[in-house]
Amino acid sequence: MRLNHGLHLAYCTNIHRGESWEETFAALNKYTLAVRDRVSPQDPYAIGLRLSEQASRELSEPAALLAFQKWLDQERCYVFTINGFPYGRFHGSRVKEQVYLPDWTAPERLEYTNRLFDLLVQLVPKDVEGSVSTVPCSFKEFIKTNELAGAMRGNLWRCVEHIAKLSEKSGRKIHLGLEPEPLCYLETSAETVQFIEEMRADRPNDPRLDEHLGVNYDNCHLAVEFEEPREVVRRFRDHGVKVSKLHFSSALKVRPTPEVRRALKSFADDIYFHQVIARNAGGTIRRYRDLDVALKTAPDVKEAASTEWRIHFHIPLHSQPTPLFDNTSDHLLGVMDILQEDPSLCSHIEMETYTWEVMPPDLKNRNVVDQLVGEYEWCLHELRQRGIERAATRNA
Repeated sequence: MRLNHGLHLAYCTNIHRGESWEETFAALNKYTLAVRDRVSPQDPYAIGLRLSEQASRELSEPAALLAFQKWLDQERCYVFTINGFPYGRFHGSRVKEQVYLPDWTAPERLEYTNRLFDLLVQLVPKDVEGSVSTVPCSFKEFIKTNELAGAMRGNLWRCVEHIAKLSEKSGRKIHLGLEPEPLCYLETSAETVQFIEEMRADRPNDPRLDEHLGVNYDNCHLAVEFEEPREVVRRFRDHGVKVSKLHFSSALKVRPTPEVRRALKSFADDIYFHQVIARNAGGTIRRYRDLDVALKTAPDVKEAASTEWRIHFHIPLHSQPTPLFDNTSDHLLGVMDILQEDPSLCSHIEMETYTWEVMPPDLKNRNVVDQLVGEYEWCLHELRQRGIERAATRNA
């Protein structure tokens, strides 16, 4: 939906199953329209579209694309952003480290992302910027040589060239957002800045980079890294890094007492990575590849009360702390505070809680439509407290 200050808010449809375009479109009809009818029955409704590689190819067929464009008009919907992070299957079977493949060393990732931009310029309204979010280059374990790092930069430059040509031809302002994530090649805001500086050094004084490549600031991911919103934004601003999109998301935060460790077993699923970053009272950081790995470590009962674990498990934005589990909503609210002060920080906001299917029953106590409506209500309330309201009704 359109908000004042030129902002746009949507939920990411990667919460729904769908690898083919037929499956993706069915989910839009079944779930997305049901959410729209609850939160924005009259005004133009924004969609944060997730397209797999297969769905992107199938939607690129002229008849399919034309039918979707007509559907968007008929349903008073519009697309302003596409999630291009998961290339293949994202629900129902093991994803884990496969979600980063093909990474930016591979031509398949470049071809897929370019195709998403080809679609985006035909879907985004004329007066709205368009964005695509993508993997944080790769998983750290996969990049073992400087040659592989150089290959990633080279493919991203080829993507920037493609975006720039599309932008010039279509008159659309479009950009790609790299999404830092724990244990990935781009893990922190500092690593992201360093990487973009390296790309600038590859082609000095080429303005296309800063115009068309930036960062998708996923609040959950950088909160898990114990980063603070103002420091993150200051770092990006100081280095001229565009914030392409904001992912409103929240992570688990706990003290790893024996009781909490037992309860955390219900979050350790076989589908997604749930990286754990631990920090003790002295500020020492320890990283665990996955939640099950962290849970297998010998507990230090004395240290548990003064150690904090932050776990990459996206939980509902409106979740309340419990005696066992806290969350990182303070990070998300801190980002909202910055938006209040400077709405020009980023015009694209996407709520992303894709873990619906693997949530423990206590968090999954409503159907997915109710869950998404609850997230909208929470976000709109918090934004309203900061002077960010729905925009006056207009055509998208």
